[in-house]
Amino acid sequence: MSNIIEILPRMTDHKQEAAKAAMSIISAGQTIGLGGGKTIAYLAELLAEDPKLMQSLTLTSSSFETSVLLHAKGFRLVAPSFISRIDVYFDGCDVFDRQLNALKSGGGIHTMEKLLASAADRFILLGDAGKYQATLNPKFPVAIEFLPQALSIVSRRLGELFPGTRFIQRMSTEKIGAAISDNGNMLADLYFDVFPDPTELDIQVKMIPGVVEHSLFRGMAHQAVVSGEDGVKNIYPV
Repeated sequence: MSNIIEILPRMTDHKQEAAKAAMSIISAGQTIGLGGGKTIAYLAELLAEDPKLMQSLTLTSSSFETSVLLHAKGFRLVAPSFISRIDVYFDGCDVFDRQLNALKSGGGIHTMEKLLASAADRFILLGDAGKYQATLNPKFPVAIEFLPQALSIVSRRLGELFPGTRFIQRMSTEKIGAAISDNGNMLADLYFDVFPDPTELDIQVKMIPGVVEHSLFRGMAHQAVVSGEDGVKNIYPV
């Protein structure tokens, strides 16, 4: 029987590496906004390891899970409704393109995420390098938050504007009925065969009465910090 023990190489956690790189962007005394997801949780943990920096910061978040983590770590946490300006807002995404147009569809909290991103002097995307693609991938849907009373109107109008698309209302997995956003509205996913022009999509969907917000962040991000096999990269819109 062999006594040889094979030692496997430790896999790099690229989300964690991106979070480490983001630490250099944060300065004492700033107001920092955090979104949701694993990379953001890593960043919160790293900030908590520097008590002096942590105590100087004011934090706010668009995510309930992140807010719970920040509260547990003892950060100075302020509700978004009391924030008018943020120095830096960090968040992940499903995918982003060369212009840093990003899709943030998975969590269904894109309305609050967009509010905080718009209040930030700098909005920075964090994650692994696989999030970056030359053009937005139709594999990922555009999530739409809309008033419950507007379900049929929004569905019909989207079909007229973007023929051939699939409108799939989100349903709850924990109870019978529709998934409801943190704002008390309904959510749906819009799937495209070919992703439309981001500017056209952004404007046309927002103009539909009853639509509260959608998950395409067009022209909002100032920078992306991603980690991949060739290290950490800072990407800027072209």
